[in-house]
Amino acid sequence: MSIGFKIHPRTRTVDAATVEKYKAIAVANISDSMLRMTHGGPRLRPMHAGGVLCGVALTVKARPGDNLMVHAALNRVKPGDVIVVDAGGDLTNAIVGELMLSHAQQVGCAGMIINGAVRDSGWIRANSFPVYAAGVTHRGPYKSGPGEVNCTIAIDGMVIEPGDLIVGDDDGVVCVPYNLTEQVFAAADKKQQGEARTMAAIKAGTVDRSWVERELEKAGCEGI
Repeated sequence: MSIGFKIHPRTRTVDAATVEKYKAIAVANISDSMLRMTHGGPRLRPMHAGGVLCGVALTVKARPGDNLMVHAALNRVKPGDVIVVDAGGDLTNAIVGELMLSHAQQVGCAGMIINGAVRDSGWIRANSFPVYAAGVTHRGPYKSGPGEVNCTIAIDGMVIEPGDLIVGDDDGVVCVPYNLTEQVFAAADKKQQGEARTMAAIKAGTVDRSWVERELEKAGCEGI
C-alpha cells in the first residue's frame, strides 16, 4: 500500500440543482450562516477577470511545487467540478498555468482553487475562468508526486471533502459540507433577502439604527 500516493474514488457529490441555486448567494452570507467559522483564508484571492465560482469539489493533496496529481485530477474531472488543490500554500513553484487551465476549461471544469502559486497571470486576468490562488511565480512545477486525489484536505482550517460544495466570489472561497447544503442555503438565502431590505431602507433614508445604541447600553458603554 502506498501511503500518501493514491487516487481514491469519489463516492458522493452535491447535485446540479443545489449548485445552481447557490450561484446567487454571496460568499459572505454563506460564511455568516455558518457562524463565520468556515473560510479558505485571506491568501486565496480571485485571479480571474471576475465572476462566480460554484461547483463540486474534486480535491487534490499535492506535494509543494509538484503538480503530477493535479494532472491526474484533470484526467478525471467531470463537468461542473471545482479542482481544489492543497499544495501546502508554498509559493516557490507554480502549480498550474495557461495550458492546464485552458484544458480544464475545455473539459467543463467549473474552476480551480490552488493553495499555492500559479503562473501565466496575464492570461488568467484576461479570462473569466475562475481561478483562486495564494500567489504568482514564473517558476514551473515538478511532476513526480506523491499526492492524493479525492482525499480530505484542509486549507487554513477549512476542511474540504470530495463532493462538497465550493462557492467563490470577489471575497474569496467557502466550502459547504455535503450534508449541510440545504440547511446552509436556507439560512444564507434568508440573510441575503434581509440585507436586500436593509439596502432598500438605506437608499430610502429610513434605515433603523437604534440597535447600535441598545448594544452600547447593554455592553456598559459610558457617554451615550
